[in-house]
Amino acid sequence: MAEGRSGREALSRSEMPRPWAGRNLALLKINMAEKKETKEVPEKFKKLVEEIEKLSVLDLAELVKILEKKFGVSAVPQAVPVAPAVPAATPVEEKTIFTVLLKEVGEKKIEVIKVVRDITGRGLKEAKDLIDAVASGPQIVKENVKKEEAEEIKKKLEVAGAKIELK
Repeated sequence: MAEGRSGREALSRSEMPRPWAGRNLALLKINMAEKKETKEVPEKFKKLVEEIEKLSVLDLAELVKILEKKFGVSAVPQAVPVAPAVPAATPVEEKTIFTVLLKEVGEKKIEVIKVVRDITGRGLKEAKDLIDAVASGPQIVKENVKKEEAEEIKKKLEVAGAKIELK
């Protein structure tokens, strides 16, 4: 420590303790350790799994995006509707929960991106990636929304020039 300075002044900005540094990474490691299930990895995949385990979280996120683009798939889990066993005489109930699907972007791509960001709370890149993925097929904008909210979302996106489907 330099002579005549208090403890805080003696440290440069890069030398100052950062109690928050590494906290998120530590929490992530703890969460991953808690969720880690011991499943037997087939022999043919062991080398690949070992290589993936060595990657950082950022590298894994980048790898996922590359694989999504290369194979035209999405890492977003798809809701699989399950038909309940209901007698045929039961009257059909009106659907109250919807999934908003973006089918086509239209000519006003930037306007659609703005509306998607507003609706989903996503960042610019995530909203743009969702819009770009529509070229490979319909994309889920929002799931499990009430009828009124779904209609409102549909109206906003259609005003921006997009084609929407409610399921």
